[in-house]
Amino acid sequence: MTGDVLLHPPLWDQAKADAKADGSSSDFDFTPLLAGQKAIVSGADVALCHLETPLAAQGGPFHGYPSFAVPPEIGPALVATGYDACSTASNHTMDAGVAGIDRTLDTLDADGLRHTGSARSAAEAHKVLTFDVRGTKVAMLSYAYGLNGRSNPSGEPWHVNIIDPAKILADAKRAKSGGADVVVVALHWGTEYVHPPTAMQRSLAERLTASPDIDLVYGHHAHVVQPVQKVNGKWVVYGLGNTVAAHNVPKLDNREGLLVRVQLVREASGRWRSGRLDWVPSFMTASPYRWVDLGSALKAGGLSAATKATYANSEQRIEKVVESLGAADQGAHQLTSP
Repeated sequence: MTGDVLLHPPLWDQAKADAKADGSSSDFDFTPLLAGQKAIVSGADVALCHLETPLAAQGGPFHGYPSFAVPPEIGPALVATGYDACSTASNHTMDAGVAGIDRTLDTLDADGLRHTGSARSAAEAHKVLTFDVRGTKVAMLSYAYGLNGRSNPSGEPWHVNIIDPAKILADAKRAKSGGADVVVVALHWGTEYVHPPTAMQRSLAERLTASPDIDLVYGHHAHVVQPVQKVNGKWVVYGLGNTVAAHNVPKLDNREGLLVRVQLVREASGRWRSGRLDWVPSFMTASPYRWVDLGSALKAGGLSAATKATYANSEQRIEKVVESLGAADQGAHQLTSP
C-alpha cells in the first residue's frame, strides 16, 4: 500500500510534458511519474493506492487546491503501475459534489481499477470490496475523518464513508461473515504535517485491532510519514505520507512517503496473523517530477553531492519516524526494491 495520490497542477503539467515527449495519444501521461514503484507494486498479491481527489471529465476543467478536479488519466497510470484498487474516502472526496463522486467511480470502473470508500448508491456502499488471492479472500474498507466542512446529502449518508468506530467494526464483522479471510482497513486521519499519531489515531487503532475481524490498519492524510507499530499483535501503519504531490509550500518532509509491503500468514489453526512488514522510503523529485525509492537511488550511486545529501537526510528522517514506536524490534524492515 502507498499514501496520497494528490495531483497538484505542477504534476499534471509534468504529465502533459511527458505525454508530449513519449508521443502519447493522451493529453497526460502519469506513468513516468510512478515508474519507480512498478517493480514492487506489480509483484504484490494485492496493491492498494489512495486516490485523494475527484477526477474531472476528460479535457477538464481541472482544479487544484482547495477544491480538486484532476485529470482522469491518472487511472490508467495507476493500473499500469500494478495497482488493484484505490481507497477513495478522503476529506476531498466531496470537492466536486455527488456528480464528482459518480464521475470518479465511473472512470475508475472503465479503467479497471477497483475502489472503496465512496459510492454512487446505497447498494454499492453496502458491498464489500473483496479480492480472491489464490483462494484467500481479502476485504478492504475505507473511511475518512471528514469532508472539509461539506457533508453527505441529507438522507444519503452512504456517498462517503466517515470514520465511526462502531460502523467500522460492524462493517468488518459483516465482511468476515461474508467470507473474507482477511480484512484491511484504510483510514484517512491524523493531523496534516505532523509526524506523531494523534491521541485519536492511537485510540482508534487500539480499538480496531482488538477486534478479531480486523487484521491490518493503515492510514494517510497527514502528508508526512508517521510511525509503524504493532498494536494487539497487528500492524498499524499510522501514515504513509504522500505517494505523489507538489504542495504550494514544498517542505522536504511533505515530499517524502512510504511504500509498505505487509505479509499476512495463515497458521495451522487457520487463524491469520501479521507476518513481515517491509517499508520503502520515497521522495518526490522536481524537474522532472518523479517518485524515487531513496534506498535504491542511494545504492545505485551516480548522484550529485547535493542530491545524495538530500536523499540520505530524508531516508534517515523517515527511518527515525517509522521506527519511533518500536517497529524495528517488532519485525519491520526497510526494503530496497529490485
